[in-house]
Amino acid sequence: MKSITLKIAALLIAMPLCTNAQTTDSIAKQLGEAVVTGTRSIARKDANWLPYSITTINRAEIENSYEPSLLPVLNEQVPGLFITQRGIMGYGISTGSAGGMKIRGIGGSPTTQMLVLIDGHPQYAGLMGHPLADTYQSLLAQSVGVVRGPASVLYGSNAMGGVINIITRKRYDDGITNKIRLGAGSYGTFSGEYAGTAKQGKLSGVWAGSYNRTDGHRKNMEFDQVSGFGKINYEINNNWNAEANANLTHFNSANPGTVSAPKIDNDMNITRGTASASIYNMYDKSNGGITYFYNWGNHNINDGYTAPASPKEYRFISRDNMTGVNLFQTINFFDGNKTTFGFDYEHMFGKAYNKFNNGSRTMLADKQTDEFAGYVDFSQELFGLLSLDAGMRYDYHSRAGSQWIPQGGVSLRLPRNAELKAAVSKGFRVPTIKDMYMFNSKNPDLDAESLVNYEISYSQNLMNGRLNYGVNVFYLDADNLIETVAVDGRMMNRNTGKLHNFGVEANAAFRVNPHLSINSNYSYLHTNKIVLSAPKNKFHAGADYSLKRWNFAGGIQHIGGLYKAETGKNRSETYTLLDLRATFKVTSFLKVYAKGDNLLAQKYETYAGFPMPRATFMAGADITF
Repeated sequence: MKSITLKIAALLIAMPLCTNAQTTDSIAKQLGEAVVTGTRSIARKDANWLPYSITTINRAEIENSYEPSLLPVLNEQVPGLFITQRGIMGYGISTGSAGGMKIRGIGGSPTTQMLVLIDGHPQYAGLMGHPLADTYQSLLAQSVGVVRGPASVLYGSNAMGGVINIITRKRYDDGITNKIRLGAGSYGTFSGEYAGTAKQGKLSGVWAGSYNRTDGHRKNMEFDQVSGFGKINYEINNNWNAEANANLTHFNSANPGTVSAPKIDNDMNITRGTASASIYNMYDKSNGGITYFYNWGNHNINDGYTAPASPKEYRFISRDNMTGVNLFQTINFFDGNKTTFGFDYEHMFGKAYNKFNNGSRTMLADKQTDEFAGYVDFSQELFGLLSLDAGMRYDYHSRAGSQWIPQGGVSLRLPRNAELKAAVSKGFRVPTIKDMYMFNSKNPDLDAESLVNYEISYSQNLMNGRLNYGVNVFYLDADNLIETVAVDGRMMNRNTGKLHNFGVEANAAFRVNPHLSINSNYSYLHTNKIVLSAPKNKFHAGADYSLKRWNFAGGIQHIGGLYKAETGKNRSETYTLLDLRATFKVTSFLKVYAKGDNLLAQKYETYAGFPMPRATFMAGADITF
């Protein structure tokens, strides 16, 4: 399938498809790969056996987006997912941050109800418990699978709203390839990426590095980042292989504050890293593996000040870590059966303090927590027409206690490659060290958040895979959500929040001919109260056209009913974005490209007080050798 990552002006062409959905299984068939698998490390999460709604973005789509970060690609291609931004590059954390990820209105900024994985292991550190948006670079990914809705039976805590699973790149054929991508554009933006792959016999490897920077479209909005990734895989024999990888990123970013109250010296200096080592087995009727992983983060943040106030006399410093083990084994006990047994262990720890200019420190947290979990997932296919799934997870957290997490679903295969699914699943999130022990709102007696999701979906694959469409309807009931409320004269974290969301999601993709592909997705969300960063309507239509050495792609995205603040005259936002891209293959090893974003020069915000740039442009080249 041609790239569908960028948006198209041909809205009228794609409009007939906008009310349908390209759901889990149809996408998998079209792409010729498992939706969330891609590697043996998470074979237990084969979407063909699970009742989840899943969208997959493949390597070609990621590369052809010409985006250094994965998040803009996902924001376009995944219905129900919305990610806040405040500029061309850099999402940031702390006060005035963006990079908040929400699916179906569940998530946050920073995001703690959304789980991001790399090759199956969680991407958050010990204190805050949230992923860091600026670490998810395109150069890492072979594919990305996004689970829309709770998936806590297999993935554990934080998988309340959904899961973003980044599958890292792998070399399959003997040989060596190298690729360099360079680009420059508006507001002093520069992006440079290098990636190489190699395989010789049983040994293969992937290595990559990148440098990205921008001045930003506002004063005090600079961003620069250096990232590196390496992965090595060894095939021990036909049934076993071993793998290790490491990812490291360092970035400096500046937060300009809101337009009405600009910040001075609100700067962040952050290093985040992950590493893992795994051994996998693959037999005719059984596969599984064990992974050890370690995440770490160093944060040095100046919260800045607003004139005429004085500069802060301290810096926020944190050193937080997470380590753990994932173990699973999937067994086919009889025809049509897959039964997965698994065990997860996570140890979260770290320190946070304010360091004053005179060298003194005020300790904010020095804590650790442990989490143990065991689960089983049973899937059975009957008569080639019906699939049943049932799963249960027991999770014990050293400070928040225990949870039983069930899920169940049924899938009915219909004539003409159609499928009807129904599912009920529960998600949960244990409170973080920050929730329980940091800052004035801390509360050590917090319980876990919980959510139950009910969902029905229909999909169909027609014209020998050229046309895929579908639609799903969901209702979710969230309880015990952690909110900061007034208690005895002070603000305190309490399990008081409730949320009831209803929605519809739809996707479609049509390969018109060998030269032209079109696609669209739409989501509608109704909530019982104001939920920030969760648009009521989200629509994207795109197309990709190739002719000889030329390729043209683009799309249009409409966001309606986006609440960016709970109060105020302009608390909601509606806008439409048009993006276009063109590439030309000069030689077998050289390709040049140019792209424009927000070509309608829309004035809009995704985060209150942080206007996004008007039309921006980027041009560059790919060199492959």
